[in-house]
Amino acid sequence: MTEPVTIIVQGPPQGKGRARAFVRGGRVGHYTPQKTRSYESLIFGAAVDAMGERPPFEQAVEFTLRAIYPVPASWSQRKQQQAITGEIKPTKKPDLDNVLKAWNDGLNGVVYRDDSQVVLFAVEKRYGPQPLVVVTVRPIE
Repeated sequence: MTEPVTIIVQGPPQGKGRARAFVRGGRVGHYTPQKTRSYESLIFGAAVDAMGERPPFEQAVEFTLRAIYPVPASWSQRKQQQAITGEIKPTKKPDLDNVLKAWNDGLNGVVYRDDSQVVLFAVEKRYGPQPLVVVTVRPIE
């Protein structure tokens, strides 16, 4: 059985930004915002490090993502503790589906050959003492 791979990126979760359109010389072009490109590059680098010499998975995979959001410093100690224990959920941006899109695109071609191999997603958004995103990709035999 092939071992799963876990990738961790420190810092607040970021969502994938919408592609932008522009007109130049009568033609329409598209581009991905710089913030999104930078975050996906960060994910890509962390994935390359985590994979080491392993080739990308070729079989179906399960993708588990846990997005840990920073607890607002302006909250009372009691409210901060409730957030860390999960009593208060983060209902703020970025949206969880946009965080997932950024990670799925960032891991494509590194951890798995193509994102069509992902057959199961498990995603969670919560508060924690340190903002970060933890993703585990597990091959399904």
